[in-house]
Amino acid sequence: MENLLGLLRIHVKRGVNLAIRDIASSDPYIVFHFGNKKLKTHVVKQSVNPEWNDDLTLSVTDPNLPVKLTVYDKDLLSADDKMGEAEFSIAPYLEAIKFRHKIQGGLPHGTIIMKIQPNRQNCLSEESHIVWNQGKLVQNMFIRLQNVETGEVELQLEWIDVPGSRGV
Repeated sequence: MENLLGLLRIHVKRGVNLAIRDIASSDPYIVFHFGNKKLKTHVVKQSVNPEWNDDLTLSVTDPNLPVKLTVYDKDLLSADDKMGEAEFSIAPYLEAIKFRHKIQGGLPHGTIIMKIQPNRQNCLSEESHIVWNQGKLVQNMFIRLQNVETGEVELQLEWIDVPGSRGV
């Protein structure tokens, strides 16, 4: 992949107050789309507050593409039900990554490098922080699901350099 910038690891932590799509609960999983790439989490049985703790890794060739996610309820006898969707931009995170070589070794663990405010152009449900965490820059975010009555997803982004890639 000659256009590869690097890899984006998405740590899918948990869902909060997801919609009920079965009798009293749901069996949620998330499908992520990034360009023509598609990844999904495992299914958590009977939970509207699932703990996934899945790590998914995307190859990044275009930093301007949004990451799209859709939460589904797994059904055995019919098509899976949608439980909301959202998208977010990785551009602010990649901007911070460009400057990490200037801060390596000079910041204490937990230092906030950048704050991204929720607005009409993103699906953030609260302020998102890009943080210096154990020698790496990570972005923590809560994503509010759209086209559904309720639900949020907690994610953490981490950049992985690939030898021979173009880099950000």
